[in-house]
This record gives sequence, structure tokens and C-alpha cells, in this order.
Amino acid sequence: MAKPPSLADADLSASLSRTKYAEEIERQQHRMMMLQQAYLSRPDRAAIVFEGWDAAGKGGTIRRLAWALDPRGFKVWPIAAPNEIERRLHYLQRFWTRLPAQGEIAVFDRSWYGRVLVERVEGFAAKQEWKRAFGEINDFEQALSEDGMRIVKIFLHVSAEVQRERFMQRISDPLKRWKLTYEDIRNWHKRDAYLDAIEEMLERTSTSHAPWHVIPANDKLHARVEALRVIADTLGRDVDVTPPPLDGTLLAAAQEHLGMNKDELAKTMPNGKARNG
Repeated sequence: MAKPPSLADADLSASLSRTKYAEEIERQQHRMMMLQQAYLSRPDRAAIVFEGWDAAGKGGTIRRLAWALDPRGFKVWPIAAPNEIERRLHYLQRFWTRLPAQGEIAVFDRSWYGRVLVERVEGFAAKQEWKRAFGEINDFEQALSEDGMRIVKIFLHVSAEVQRERFMQRISDPLKRWKLTYEDIRNWHKRDAYLDAIEEMLERTSTSHAPWHVIPANDKLHARVEALRVIADTLGRDVDVTPPPLDGTLLAAAQEHLGMNKDELAKTMPNGKARNG
């Protein structure tokens, strides 16, 4: 198995020009659109996990992904603190109920990794609980993988200086202030504790079936493109994105009600053929 990723190995100087970004984001969004179409006719399903520092750009990256996909087969789950009922149950229970069905893609904006990150650092989970969680999470993800689910795990990494600058920008912008909480700012002074938790998470839960991808995010444009590329590469492995032949029942309806003939319909197909009904 490959060496687990580390925050220390991330090149935070990575950047992208706006011209190159416009080209690349469109290309990756098109890839995702084609993949979603392919997933609709396959038993595949996918869970995409986004973790990262506050103000690292998770929301903006998820929006660029969502713009390319049909919401009927795509769901974003913003994960907040568990409610009173959820706190009485095993911490993974609320994620089981949000997993995608066959043909669907689900994004988790924060995830089950809260047990070994915020719950660990803030003391919401006892030491024996968050230590036990590494094995529980690995077993959880292995079960999902063996059941046919593709898992993409992304951590957006920014420097302390860039994070501070983004906090200050949010405070100054009335339209972005809602994104910032007292806890976000307070946690900036707990960065060292979070660094330790993140590095242990990466080391202990990056597996062959669900590896972590640490993406430098000091430059948001670079981070968005790289995240979508990683997602498309993982979801697209061994997946044929060629549109399926035209279904015979649809062909018959088009001929009967639209007056189209086979030659006209065949022109819309990549291989020039329609499936017989």
C-alpha cells in the first residue's frame, strides 16, 4: 500500500491562472456530467467525503461539483453536530441513513471523521472512544467498498496565515459573515492540536480502498480543479461513459408521435445505431 499522505507534503504554493482555471473546471465538470449519466445505468454508487480547515474552500468546491450534476441523482449532506436523538446512538448510525443508493452520488460536507477530529480535540469523545474509532471507520468504509461503493476522501489544506486572512475577509463581508462562527475563530488558536489529529487520521485511515487525498487550497482555483479531477479519476476508473443505445420503446414513441425515422434518430447516437425494441 502507498505511503499515507501528510499535510507536510502538500505544496501550498500550487496555483492556477484564471484562464487555465476556466478551461480546466469546465473539462472536469463535463467529465462528472458524463460519469453521472453512466452511473444511472450501472450498479455503482459513490460517497465523496470533504474534510478540511475552516475557510479552506469546501463549500465553493462542492458548488462547482454540484453545478455539473443532476440533483435527482446527487445529494449534498452538510454535517453539523449530532442532535439529541443522534447523540444517544452509535456515531456512525446517522451516516448509514444518508448513504447513496444504486446509481447515486452523495457528498458529505464534513463526515464521520468528526469523531477523530473535532470530537477528539474538543473533548466531546472520550480518549478510548476516538481511539477506537479509527478501526471502526476503516471497517465501515471497507464494508461499503466491498458492497460496490466508491469512496473519495478529500482534505483541503491551507496555511494558518491564509486561514486567518479568509476569516478576516468573511468578517468584513456582510454576505459571507454567516459562514463564520465564534468556534471557527477560537479553533484557529487550537491549530496545533488539530494538526496532530489530522495527521493521525491521515496515517491511520488512508487505505487502498479509501485513500485520502490532501489538496493544497491556499489558491482556491487550484483546489477546485484538483478536487474535481481526483473525484472524476476515482469515479471513472473502469467506467464506460459512452451513452447507451437508444431504447426501442423510446424509438417507437418518437416514430409514432414525433414522426422521426430511424435514420434521423441514428444521427443522435455516437455509433449511429439504435437498440431494437
